[in-house]
Amino acid sequence: MKKYKVKELAALAGVSIRTLHYYDKMGLLKPFNRSDVGYRYYGEKELLRLQQILFYKELDFPLKRIKELLKDADFDLLAALENHRIALTQRKERINILLTTIDDTIHHLKTATIMKNPADLYRGLSKEMGTTYRQEAIDEWGKTTVEQSEKDLLKLGKAGFDSLKKEMALVTQALFEKRNDNPESEPVQRLIAQHYQIICQFWGTSVKKDQQRTIYGNLGELYVSDDRYMAKDGLARPEFALFMQEAMKYFANELES
Repeated sequence: MKKYKVKELAALAGVSIRTLHYYDKMGLLKPFNRSDVGYRYYGEKELLRLQQILFYKELDFPLKRIKELLKDADFDLLAALENHRIALTQRKERINILLTTIDDTIHHLKTATIMKNPADLYRGLSKEMGTTYRQEAIDEWGKTTVEQSEKDLLKLGKAGFDSLKKEMALVTQALFEKRNDNPESEPVQRLIAQHYQIICQFWGTSVKKDQQRTIYGNLGELYVSDDRYMAKDGLARPEFALFMQEAMKYFANELES
């Protein structure tokens, strides 16, 4: 059986040696053996127990309660893992909703619009947080602009709004696949034209048509300055942001000419 010293286990699990010493002291995680000079040794059983401790901690259980659960004679490791999976999946779904909400809010805050009290925009957030975001938009762009844009977006209905977001995702993915092409090429500009039309729908009629091309051209600057805009799979894509900036600026200039 492979055995691990406390330093090795700490490195494997991403916890501190001090934490493992504390778990030992409180009887939460005891080493299976100690050397004559006091070295702690842990085996597979202890590694699995530490995994359970860390899962419960991730789910916000206090250490005292974790100790009680693991000490219970009826504790079932496989059942506990299944329960952890369910709980973490639910948390993942909520986090995904929150990330979508953040992306939507950032988009509207930075492009002069935000929807008025739509559940779709504030999913996963408390009512107080949603109110805060909307107030920030009003402070930045003015109440009239925000309210008009909200009305325009609400006319789409849930199905229409979801469809618009899906369309944006598809166009963005297509542009991402062409990120190594010439931003001024005809295939890229056709996609940019679709991107522009979708952005205009997000803006609503609160943004005057004669202002749209200028604002759209400048929107690419935000993509370059804010990594979150063009992030993909949780990673910043600065080369894609630069590609979008150049393609959007060229498109806006062509509209103006």
